[in-house]
Amino acid sequence: MTALESPDQHWMRHALTLAEQAGREGEVPVGAVLVRDGKVVGEGWNRPIQNNDPSAHAEIQALRAAGENIANYRLCDTTLYVTLEPCTMCAGAIIHARVKRVVFGAYDPKTGAAGSVFNVLDSDAYNHRVETSGGVLQQQCADLLSGFFRARRNK
Repeated sequence: MTALESPDQHWMRHALTLAEQAGREGEVPVGAVLVRDGKVVGEGWNRPIQNNDPSAHAEIQALRAAGENIANYRLCDTTLYVTLEPCTMCAGAIIHARVKRVVFGAYDPKTGAAGSVFNVLDSDAYNHRVETSGGVLQQQCADLLSGFFRARRNK
């Protein structure tokens, strides 16, 4: 981490690296890293096409890896960094895992569940609420997604 970047920016850059891996595999470039006490406990990138699994979003991949890594389905006191605002499926999994905080890069005005379309993560309907921070390295995250879809349309 450089002296000029915050921890949120540092970890979002890590998530961007994972998103680039997804893009290289032909997946929508979204990456996620789950951190506890300054250490990675799980990470992942979009793999629904490769895994033939509609639930294989980056967030789910990171949550699954963390659960295996720490041998617990409760991921308390963790922060999830993800390059795109989570969808409702991922938001539900984040709540059930008891993730403390979600930091995302690009907003998703079509399916975002952290305030853009829905506010699942901060709903008082659940017994667990997740702190959220959006727009971290927003332009870099949005540019990666836009570039991917532009290239796909040009093919």
